[in-house]
Amino acid sequence: MEQFVTHSAAETMEWGRQLGLKLPLHSIVCLFGDLAAGKTTLIKGLVAGAANIDPSEVQSPTFTYLHIYNGDKKVFHFDLYRLRDVDEFLGMGFDEYFESGGICCIEWSERIASHLPANSIHITLSHEGLDKRKITVRDSNETIF
Repeated sequence: MEQFVTHSAAETMEWGRQLGLKLPLHSIVCLFGDLAAGKTTLIKGLVAGAANIDPSEVQSPTFTYLHIYNGDKKVFHFDLYRLRDVDEFLGMGFDEYFESGGICCIEWSERIASHLPANSIHITLSHEGLDKRKITVRDSNETIF
């Protein structure tokens, strides 16, 4: 387990960008944290690094569950905040994206905890002050951090 601290949204986004540059295809990044903890900000950076897409084009798919970003690497961005249960996730076929050759980023991953692949990277963001965030990473492969 690794821990990092960022002191602004820009630092959180840059941390995500650096992660996106390192992530191989087929990575599954599960994000945990309270509302406004910085999950979407981190993913904006991750998409910028992995797909080479401007962070301003990255929006949380709260009402659609999924945004797909086609770039240098394909990134699937899930926001499961409104998901009723894991059966709804499976019923929409979203689990197939885990094997689709891109990078899956899942906000509110706890909604499908029982179906997260064992090799998923778990990132928890927590408030440590106004703009300060603690980023805790559990990478079962320990290949990226």
